[in-house]
Amino acid sequence: MDRSALAEATARKAAEHGGQVSADDVGRVLEALFGTVTEAGTLAEALRRDQAVSLMGFGSFHVEDGTAVLRPGQALTEYLNGDVG
Repeated sequence: MDRSALAEATARKAAEHGGQVSADDVGRVLEALFGTVTEAGTLAEALRRDQAVSLMGFGSFHVEDGTAVLRPGQALTEYLNGDVG
């Protein structure tokens, strides 16, 4: 799934939960969070400052030996294993 497909899917998911957000708005949030080729996002900036970033249920990002690492959260792991809907 590329950035555009992720933005579209996220906008549809938000609409399912009563939110109205455009794919363009989601795209701008993704760029701010993850960055672009030319500009770092808030996630990269936090990791560079040696801060871990935790997203409840999804997991946490941290740096090990200069490499960004995702430690999956329990909810994500259970979903991927088919333990929940």
